[in-house]
Amino acid sequence: MTHTALIADIGGTNTRLALARGPELDFASIQRFRNAEFPDFEAVVQAYLPQVGAPEIGGACVAAAGPVVDGVAELTNIDWTLDIATIARAAGCAGVALLNDLQAPGHAIGHIDPSGLVPIIAAPEPPVAGATALVVNVGTGFNAVPVHVTPGGRFVPPSESGHVNLPIRTEADLRLSHYVDDSHGFPAVEEVLSGRGLENVYRWHCAETGAAPELRGSEIIAAAEAARSPQAVAAVQTFLRFLGTVSGNLALEHLPFGGVYLVGGVAVGLAQMLKVGAFAEGFRDKGRFGAFMADFPVTLVRDDRAPLIGCAWHLHERLGA
Repeated sequence: MTHTALIADIGGTNTRLALARGPELDFASIQRFRNAEFPDFEAVVQAYLPQVGAPEIGGACVAAAGPVVDGVAELTNIDWTLDIATIARAAGCAGVALLNDLQAPGHAIGHIDPSGLVPIIAAPEPPVAGATALVVNVGTGFNAVPVHVTPGGRFVPPSESGHVNLPIRTEADLRLSHYVDDSHGFPAVEEVLSGRGLENVYRWHCAETGAAPELRGSEIIAAAEAARSPQAVAAVQTFLRFLGTVSGNLALEHLPFGGVYLVGGVAVGLAQMLKVGAFAEGFRDKGRFGAFMADFPVTLVRDDRAPLIGCAWHLHERLGA
């Protein structure tokens, strides 16, 4: 019989747990727990399993918000360390996998219900089956990973794409880079393309125009959509242009004929504004390769269960059950 698997997505604030039978995630079993209320991951699992009937677990896969090196995840925004042995002990099983929280959506590509996908840039032809895809995350941070289909299974390598240099094209870009650079004098992509990055860009536009920065986070997006604040409008357009530029650069590096997929809370919050103007212009602005960029369709993943779906499929592929 197909085993019951324990699936987990650990963020900086919350952990989501679910059950899966083979590759099929049981959406009704998804529950969310606040990390601050538990000393570690094992305690979260101990609270969860009795609530779903204490099933016997045959495998487990966890997506963790932090770098995973040699089977150990150091979570970025919570003082938890997670490794294979800890997951196996918590779930009571031997078949265990540990992924970075961006690798997990990579394993979900092709398995997400179409209702959870929003086309952003169409291509003349549909995505090529089996071709490389690219997942770009814009949320608390920024990162991107290619998704390769190989004879040995799907391969989604780890990455830290948010910490490369911000691409500079204009004098205004240079001023922005000086405004957002960290204490080391290094303007990273994530200082613009993330939740705090949008706030950085907004404050910079306020500084450029002498306005008082009165908005935070989603307020900036709402004010831009309603055209209530010139600084918010300018900030979102700058953000989208940089997102298009960086995503286009990554597309040229990885050639994702299987499609580019945008994930993350900030990307979803910008859903309506992604469809017009600055993002597509930045994505296609590649000189003589501009026409070539039309071969890469771009899709927004609205389904925030993608990391859980990806974990279920990755574990199914590994265990073959």
